[in-house]
Amino acid sequence: MIDFEFKKKFGQNFISDKNLLSAIVSDAGVTGQDEVLEVGAGAGALTEILSERAKKVVSFEIDKDLESHLLALKLKNVKFVFEDFMKANLAQVEKEFSAKYKVVANLPYYITTPIIFKFLEEATRLESLTIMVQKEVAERICANFGGKEYGVLTVMINFYGEPKIVRNISRNMFYPAPNVDSALVRIDLREKFPNIDKKAFFRFVQTCFSMRRKTLLNNLSQNFSKEELKEKLGEQTLKKRAETLSPEEFVELFKKLN
Repeated sequence: MIDFEFKKKFGQNFISDKNLLSAIVSDAGVTGQDEVLEVGAGAGALTEILSERAKKVVSFEIDKDLESHLLALKLKNVKFVFEDFMKANLAQVEKEFSAKYKVVANLPYYITTPIIFKFLEEATRLESLTIMVQKEVAERICANFGGKEYGVLTVMINFYGEPKIVRNISRNMFYPAPNVDSALVRIDLREKFPNIDKKAFFRFVQTCFSMRRKTLLNNLSQNFSKEELKEKLGEQTLKKRAETLSPEEFVELFKKLN
């Protein structure tokens, strides 16, 4: 481990175990033909293995104190970008890649969901996301409908692709060790629901979950008249709560109202 003062504001928790890092890259399905985007290079341990396996790597790191260390690694097929990824223009970033690309990243816990949604909403050439997240978030991403973990995040990720937890990772594998365990989630992106206004659908799902204990009728009547809702969706459907609907059912309801 490098001699380094860890910064809480950047959620820095590094992994150095090469066997685990190698397994993560394998879980991501990275081959010599792949181009990879990494968010959060950290000390560069994962970046080095990505460099060995992938054709090209573009790696973002927000902490400029790590710049000299990362550049000293002299990874010839890696381009480091020392910026805040959340402020980056993803359309410009995607120009770095010759075709489709994969994301592999150990995401800071404090900004996991915004980064995921940035990719889902803005990416045009992304093939898959393989991301290290807090175990609780992983369980929400991959939750089955009907449970308390199921929510907006679950529905929207299933709208864009197919998520699965591929590996659970103990907090003891990180330095400094966080207070919770992690999980590696892989999301393979698919055009599952073409011709749907993605932003409008996102707002619709948010409204459906706005008061979890309320029925769809209560929640959707914020934006539609009750008469219109009953006419288009039916009273039996409106008695349900959002968490009981599958992602496919959300799409069907959205279509009926639009």
